Amino acid sequence: MAKMKINEAVLKKTAQRCKERKITIPTFKQMRDPKLVPQKIKNRMKNVGLWDVEPVNLFRINWHNDVKTGLFGGVNYLELPSSLTGTKARIVGLIGKYFPTGAHKVGAAFGCLAPRLVSGEFDPTSQKAVWPSTGNYCRGGAFDSALLGATAVAILPEGMSRERFEWLKSIGAEVIATPGTESNVKEIYDKCWDIKKNRKDCVIFNQFEEFGNPTWHYHTTGPAMEEVFNKIAKGSTRLSGFVSATGSAGTIGAGDYLKKKFSGVKIAASEALQCPTLLLNGFGEHRIEGIGDKHVPWVHNVRNTDMVTAIDDEACMRLLRLFNEPEGKKTLAAYGVPAEVIDNLHLLGISGISNMLSAVKLAKYYELGENDVIFTMFTDSSDMYKSRVAELAAERGKYTHDNSVADMERRLLGATVDYVRELSYTDRKALHNLKYFTWVEQQGRTSDELRRLWEPEFWDETFAQVEEWDKLIEQFNALAGN
Repeated sequence: MAKMKINEAVLKKTAQRCKERKITIPTFKQMRDPKLVPQKIKNRMKNVGLWDVEPVNLFRINWHNDVKTGLFGGVNYLELPSSLTGTKARIVGLIGKYFPTGAHKVGAAFGCLAPRLVSGEFDPTSQKAVWPSTGNYCRGGAFDSALLGATAVAILPEGMSRERFEWLKSIGAEVIATPGTESNVKEIYDKCWDIKKNRKDCVIFNQFEEFGNPTWHYHTTGPAMEEVFNKIAKGSTRLSGFVSATGSAGTIGAGDYLKKKFSGVKIAASEALQCPTLLLNGFGEHRIEGIGDKHVPWVHNVRNTDMVTAIDDEACMRLLRLFNEPEGKKTLAAYGVPAEVIDNLHLLGISGISNMLSAVKLAKYYELGENDVIFTMFTDSSDMYKSRVAELAAERGKYTHDNSVADMERRLLGATVDYVRELSYTDRKALHNLKYFTWVEQQGRTSDELRRLWEPEFWDETFAQVEEWDKLIEQFNALAGN
């Protein structure tokens, strides 16, 4: 990868801003292992809430936040039992709720922002940060921007949940609502081009093409899963699968790390059946919020993807009610789901439920058993979708015992391996080639760049950049006097 260019003039102004606001930038090493966080930072954290717009919360952009002590502990995760999933394989999800903003996307936003910040490519004293998103990424970007005293411009589809818009406005972000819902990413890109042409004070941090996104997950999410696996594994336990919704293809970068560490790991890319882009080169609208599609993200290392699964969004909406309505919880208990698990199912938002269902499909397809562990992501929690639960109740009426049993039997225990596609080498190459139509024809990339993305060495070099980034972060903190 080309060495980063340093803009000393901007860097000086940015360092002064951080000095005034008492901002210290965490390194990627510290986000991966919070034990490396200096004690003086931990002392500042003690009286600061998880969601408070305080600079020290940059150090809470990791998987180890202990909500009881306000400091750090083990990785936050939830293992789902067979009584819930209907498969003997162990399905484990990392929990995104315990990040600032309530979703792990704040990490992806930081991964895109930090390299530009400490190289002088972004000036928070005079420029606005633009965060194109289908929901949680722009939340994370707005949070990071607010800490820097910079204005965030959040771009997201108008059909996203009410909670997203309300929070963005409360934090002072400029909000631009584009036509459509989570599958309307092209409209987001169109708005980005409009901003590039007409607003010179803006810098765009496009998660779908910024390599800081998957790089953050490679160095934090992947190791967090490895840490959990080493904690729960015994005897002949195998790490057999990793499932992630494609979305911006940042989180799925954690699978690249796992493949380096564990032989035989299968990576499954999950998407909505109503918009089966990878499964069928399809299109459409769906309700699994936050996993924008109808294209292959530039930063998706498709060569490493073993399987595509498509999930019916109706299953996700029904299970959202099963997990959060009183009758649903009673039924779960009657089926033998432990009370502790039932009490924590609110940690699964809509996309988390979709990831869980894809993990079930992967387990059943490969006939995995009790010695197999599948990791996935509970990106955000049901707190983001209370309005959706209320809308479903208004539309469909009270959630009854019969409803809950039907959903449990059909949507969970009755899940099948339909709409699953195991990818051959040529299948992967074909999906990789689909990037041409979005990125070369529409977004200004070149064919040579696209060919380079197919080479495994490109990804090794890309993920290795964090060593340079961490050095720049340390130099920047010294310049800011932190």
